[in-house]
Amino acid sequence: MKIKWTDLILLVVGTELVGVLSALISGGGFSGFYQQLEKPPLAPPGWLFPVVWSILYALMGISAYLILNNGDKRRRTALMLYGAQLLVNFLWTPVFFGLRSLEGATAVVIAMLIFITAMMLSFYRISKAAAYLNIPYLLWTGFAAYLTIGVLVLK
Repeated sequence: MKIKWTDLILLVVGTELVGVLSALISGGGFSGFYQQLEKPPLAPPGWLFPVVWSILYALMGISAYLILNNGDKRRRTALMLYGAQLLVNFLWTPVFFGLRSLEGATAVVIAMLIFITAMMLSFYRISKAAAYLNIPYLLWTGFAAYLTIGVLVLK
């Protein structure tokens, strides 16, 4: 398969921008708020989150590229699920950091897990590689759910 570089770059950069815009509308102050929280065991340092999310957004963009450039007739539904999970992903940071709503962030992260799973199942039917690229995303989101719920319980 010949790589369509414009499509690939647009999907990766576009997906990365979702994370950037989500952070921007949250109003900043991430490290201060995160430091103040009582966190469950295994909570990583705050600097790790943007590093991991940058990698995950790139993997998501690549996986969407694989679906977009596949001739399968189910790709439209798969890409709609991709967009839906990306929208829910976008909401978590403003809800958690901007609104400081631990209950809302818990609901959002659970919705993320549901949408990511649906997206991955849809991707798997079209491109196993596209689905597999999202395994780290699903695992990290599961870990984020643990942290979000842990913070909520400990408040």
